[in-house]
Order: sequence, then structure tokens, then C-alpha cells
Amino acid sequence: MTSTPALQSGDRVLVGSTLVTVDEAFAGSLMPGDVVLGIASSGQLRRIPQDVHALSRQRVKDALTAFHRLQDASTMQVNRFFAVSAERLGDDSLFESVARANQADVEAAVARGRSTTRLVLSEKMRSEMIAAFKMWESVDMSFNSLQDTITHAGWEVQQWKAPLGVIGFVFEGRPNVFADATGVLKGGNTVVFRIGSDALRTAKAIMDVVVHPALAESGLPADCVVLLDSVEHAAGWALFSDNRLSLAVARGSGEAVSELGSIAQQSGVPASLHGTGGAWMIVGQKADADRLSFVVQHSLDRKVCNTLNVVCITADRAAKLVPVVYEAAEQAASVRGLRCRVHAVNGAEEFLPESVSIEVKRADGLHLEQQITVSHQQDLSHEFEWEENPEFFIVLVTDVAESVRLFNEFSPQFVVSAVSEDAAERDHVWKAANAPFVGDGFTRWVDGQFALLRPELGLSNWQSGRLFARGGVLSGDSAFTVRLQVKQTDPGLHR
Repeated sequence: MTSTPALQSGDRVLVGSTLVTVDEAFAGSLMPGDVVLGIASSGQLRRIPQDVHALSRQRVKDALTAFHRLQDASTMQVNRFFAVSAERLGDDSLFESVARANQADVEAAVARGRSTTRLVLSEKMRSEMIAAFKMWESVDMSFNSLQDTITHAGWEVQQWKAPLGVIGFVFEGRPNVFADATGVLKGGNTVVFRIGSDALRTAKAIMDVVVHPALAESGLPADCVVLLDSVEHAAGWALFSDNRLSLAVARGSGEAVSELGSIAQQSGVPASLHGTGGAWMIVGQKADADRLSFVVQHSLDRKVCNTLNVVCITADRAAKLVPVVYEAAEQAASVRGLRCRVHAVNGAEEFLPESVSIEVKRADGLHLEQQITVSHQQDLSHEFEWEENPEFFIVLVTDVAESVRLFNEFSPQFVVSAVSEDAAERDHVWKAANAPFVGDGFTRWVDGQFALLRPELGLSNWQSGRLFARGGVLSGDSAFTVRLQVKQTDPGLHR
């Protein structure tokens, strides 16, 4: 990073291994005191306004101070925080102001043609947040616990799980992630987070109505949970370039998450990235049609990272099973009074109805589109970000082995489901598919709270390699370090 106004149009800057020429538009945007950040992975320059950089630095400092104070807090205090949070979020009179703020966020997003599928703080989302707070209240504290003891003659070594520090968390405009983020307190950690600008009003209301009062009532440091109150994307860049963070967690769109991860890593901050999703379903030659219908329908109920994106069907069963998948998707769409969108690959269109023009709801409104279109195999890496109309690929393959090869080549290596009554086919997918999450039914089970009873900070894919020393679900109590303590009973011990 460098401060401005040192850079001028035409200057050349070494960013990673790339010489980047500063163009006139970028140079003209710089103000005295701004910080310029070079991103080594892409050779891009990013401007961080002086006030945004200062705000981020101060908020990390606040959270670091709170982290040291938190180590003296009792389990009772931490549990009380979650109990009060659940109570206040469940109080209709208090929730009114949060609901008004969320409605304002939704209206503003609609006016800008932005997606609102994850932005609306529905009663279901509210109930899930309350359940998450109550769950965190009930689980054991996960820090300062003895994990193992190695005994020697005259001395022993104890391995202790210990808090990690300040966790930086950048996520899309999803209000429910608040409950997930506060879970870091169970591990003795503090958090600074930036929420997408679409949900900033909602975030501030939740901080005012729920988080701040709960911290005060439980006697925890006020800056254990810190909202980086800025609409600027640069706030995320500033946060992740602060090497006082012990972990940087990013979730959202693939490109943005990748850039944030690069910023953290080049700043010496470990990163946990949760971006590109899209689940695959491999339908075996021994698949049961009724089971397939159920699992497809329940994998397309809404668009999130674990939603069904690609269905692979063997060509010898296409006449029977392609219509089953299509009808199941139509059933999922009919709940909203809409139709599904299918992209056919490798001849799957031969087993689908004749395409008709349908209404498709996009972020910017309704569009008339062909229901069934032909795509190519190389398109399978695309993740559909649909609003209301379920949208996915159906691709024909020769066998399960080819399905796995396509998954390993084109998918984000995230979620795969093997639907077959043949154990050998399911076992082949388990052994050969390079994915952290493998099932034999619907894909939407991949969720920390649903599957592991732990609200998640995010779900990791293996697109950039397998994860080191932890699972693909990152939850509040899974961010920790290990300390060693020696107790020596023999004063004459030597080497």
C-alpha cells in the first residue's frame, strides 16, 4: 500500500509481478491522504479513501482491545449475551424498527435493480436467527479447554485450544449472518464485519436494537462485535489489508470473494473464502425415479450456494429420467406461480418438452425468455443466480465416471449428490469426486446450522485446493489456535 498523491497518470507501479500503468481516470480519483492498494493476483489498483482507511484501522483497534478484555469474561456472561440477543430479537415491539430498516433496504435495492432474495428479513429468517442465538447460548465454550496431555518422566506437555484473535468478516447483504458472526464469542474471539451496502440500514438497526444492548447487559466489552459502518467497497479492502486480523472471512460472489482473499493473503492474514457455489447431482444408471423427483424438487426451493445447478443423467436412462427432473423443477417453480428455466447439454433437449416463451423474474424485473435453451459442455462452470425461477443445467453423460470427470473439471468442487440405488455408483462418486460435501439426496443439506447444529460463517469449496486442517463448514466456534503448556515436576530435567 502507498499513500497519495504520490501517483500520477502514466506512472508505472509494480503490483506483484506485473508492472501496472496508472491511467488518467485512476490518478484523477485520488485525494491527499488516500491509500492505494495493489492486488498482486490481478495486477489491479484499488483506491481506499483516507476516511475509510482510518475508520477501518480504528475499528480493528477497538476489537483488538476488546479481545484482550474478553479473556477475563465468564461463560455465564457470554451465554447471557446470546440469551438477551434472542429475547430482544423476538420482542415484536423492538423488532419494529429493524423491520422498518429492512423494508427501506429492500425498496432501495429494488429501485437499483438489485437482487433481494437474500435481503428480505422474513419471519422465517427472524425465527432462524433467534434459534441460532439460543443454540449458541447452549453450547459449551470452545476456548481454554484441554485437548491432550503427553506425559514424560518428570514433566508433561498439555495442548490447549485457545482463542484466535480478531476475525474480519465481509459478507453479502444477508441480515441473518449477524447470528452467525456473533458465534465467534464462544471461541473467545471478537469480530469486525462489513455487510453489503444493500443491508446496511438493517445491520445498523440490529446493532442498535439487539447487539449493543445484549453486550451491555451481559457485561461484555462493547467492541466484541463491531460493524464497519461504511457503504464503500473500499471498507472491505481496508479491513482485509490490516495484518492485525487473525483471520479474514469473506462470503458473497465469487469474483469479489477472490479479490478480498487475495488482499488478505498478500497482507499476511489467513483467509477463509466462501464464494462460488452451485451444487451438482449425479444421477446413476440405477437411480430410482421417485426418489430423484423428490430430491430435485427440494434442491430448487430457493437460490443459495447449495442450490442444484447441474444434473448429470446417463444417456441410456435419459428418456425416463430427464422428464422426471423437468417435472420436479416445474413443481418447485409452481410454488411461486412460475416456470423453471432449463439449459440442455449434450442432447438433453431431445427429452424435454418443446420450448415456449415464459416470464422469468430477474433482479431488474420480468423478462420473456425461452424456457429451454441449448448450452455447451464448457458452460457448466456457470453458476445461475436466479431470483424466483429455478434455473439449472441438464447434461447427458455415458456413465457415472464421466459425470465425476465433468464435476472435477467444471464445478466449483463444492456440493455433489449421487442419486442411485447402486452402492457401487454412490461409492465411486464419494471416492472420485473432489468435493468436501457429498450426499445421496437433496443438495440443500449443506448448511452449518441444518447439518451440524452450528450457524456457519461460511461454506468452503475446493476450487482453489483442499482445506488445511479443518472442514468445509466454518462456524463461530471452529476458529481457534493451539497453545502448549509444560508442567515440570523434575527440577533437574535437561536435554
